[in-house]
Amino acid sequence: MRPIAASDMMHVVLAFEDNRLVNDLFGQFDQNLALLEQRLGVEAVAHGNQVTIRGNKTATEQAKLALETLYMRLQGGHEVTSGDVDGAIRLAEVSEAQMALPTMEPKSRMAFAKIATRRKTLVARTAAQDAYIRAMDRSDLTFGVGPAGTGKTFLAVAYAAALLERGEIDRMILSRPAVEAGERLGFLPGDMKDKVDPYLRPLYDGLNEMMAPEKLERGLESGIIEVAPLAFMRGRTLSNAVVILDEAQNTTSMQMKMFLTRLGENSKMIVTGDPSQVDLPPGQISGLRESLKILDGVEGIARVEFTESDVVRHELVGRIVGAYDSESRRRLEAKERRQAEDIARMNAKQGSKE
Repeated sequence: MRPIAASDMMHVVLAFEDNRLVNDLFGQFDQNLALLEQRLGVEAVAHGNQVTIRGNKTATEQAKLALETLYMRLQGGHEVTSGDVDGAIRLAEVSEAQMALPTMEPKSRMAFAKIATRRKTLVARTAAQDAYIRAMDRSDLTFGVGPAGTGKTFLAVAYAAALLERGEIDRMILSRPAVEAGERLGFLPGDMKDKVDPYLRPLYDGLNEMMAPEKLERGLESGIIEVAPLAFMRGRTLSNAVVILDEAQNTTSMQMKMFLTRLGENSKMIVTGDPSQVDLPPGQISGLRESLKILDGVEGIARVEFTESDVVRHELVGRIVGAYDSESRRRLEAKERRQAEDIARMNAKQGSKE
């Protein structure tokens, strides 16, 4: 690590007016400040309701922006978790370029997209999440693609729950293809509900977090909230609704076309999946992969891509995803090299015959 020139160093002192929020802002035993120090390479020292940040100019500005963002969150009556600190740091890193824009007021620089219900308010933790929330607001059909742990499904469910609570839609419909990891429903024990519930459980998890239990139960019983396998969408026109298709990489070409053409008036569709994790039988084309190519550039359709840097679960998950992605790229490159060598050998043989 090269030494930092004195001209690159700076320090700032931040004072927070509401002493009641300072403990939550700094964290127990100043753990939130410790995370800032670890991630940004700054020194953050608390004294009373103030904190002094020292480091290079860029990192110090990022730490300052992250703390101001978290303080605004606390002022809004929301808690601050380690995940929120992580998200504030990520957004501060991305927003550094925006700080130079003279037309942007300080608060607008920190006004990142959020989803609010009576039960919970979610604020984007990464730039991709910010773009994703805005895309769902703006577009009738949104694709969120990328690795697990990036919040694609959870944010989609939260967004639908918020629209339902505000009365902007009449119902929300959550669906998944019911074939994963090589299993077939017909061979599983129990009735249809017993068979499909394990596949749909991640969708229920998002609902449980965003909605009060009694309200969720009433919604499921009345059909205002529907969680069903993809096959149940056939033949329906889905109007005044938010319709979510999760694990879309495991749809076939025909299933994806069937789903997308269910879109009715005053409805939105959100399609999530990871094109690198297809569980279809060999030879089957992924409906998600195909639709991303066919619909590229079509007006009214948004596409947001997540990467391992957007993983918001345990920090180790991001590194695991990155390692698997690197191995997938290595195998693809090796396959392409072998194919090129085979073609070269075939051409050489044909040339020698001539």
